[in-house]
Amino acid sequence: MIKQDRNFDDLAHKFAASIYGTAKGEIRQTVVWQDIEQILSELGTPVGSSEQSPALSVLDAGGGLAQLSQKIAALGHNVSLCDLSSEMLALAKQDITDNQLLDNYRFIHSPVQQIAEHLSAPVDLILFHAVMEWLADPISALATLSEQVKPGGIISVMFYNYNGLLFKNLICGNLNHIEQGMPHRKRFKLQPQQGIKPESVYGCLEQAGFEIIGKTGVRTFHDYMQNHDMGDFTFEQIVAMEQKLCRQEPFLSLGRYIHVYARKPV
Repeated sequence: MIKQDRNFDDLAHKFAASIYGTAKGEIRQTVVWQDIEQILSELGTPVGSSEQSPALSVLDAGGGLAQLSQKIAALGHNVSLCDLSSEMLALAKQDITDNQLLDNYRFIHSPVQQIAEHLSAPVDLILFHAVMEWLADPISALATLSEQVKPGGIISVMFYNYNGLLFKNLICGNLNHIEQGMPHRKRFKLQPQQGIKPESVYGCLEQAGFEIIGKTGVRTFHDYMQNHDMGDFTFEQIVAMEQKLCRQEPFLSLGRYIHVYARKPV
């Protein structure tokens, strides 16, 4: 049981290198960006359209280095980046400045649960990615955030999948660890503190009145490969196969992360 939300002030630089500068990070970014393009199309601002679309208001909740929301900002949309860690916000601000996107951002140093205090109005799109697994009460935080989506808007949620964590431990033979409830191993500081059960996330969104319009498994098989030095493949083939399988069952539900997005009724 997590007693308090995780603040990454002490690990911000390591987090940046370990999460985003890896094959895992590249697969995650590629697969989820496909969904984001679909979301932007659903919101009437398709990527690549020759017509000028109105700028969306976007909240990147617990957004860390804002890797994904910067791609959205580069399309002309306005992003509020919220994070509990001042160190992560400082790193993000530097990267955003380097990418000449500062005019599209405002920075909010706050827990996601208190975001309503910093917003003047509900937003078109909320990104809530890889945050729930670090929170003491993740479902409550999701419910709170869902209130900040305007009617017709969309919330995009990516979470560390309990089923993927269970399956990984099963195929590694960690049965004692499973029987102990898969407690967080503190020696792995960047391993999420808990797996989130998909039905809890889907149920929370539906209870809030949202319609789920898409689900994607993130890394449906890459992390289960026993030896990345064996086999006949290239990394490009892995990415292509992940893209092929990520929205099909049973692979979707075995993803190490699951990305789900849902629309608030008008």
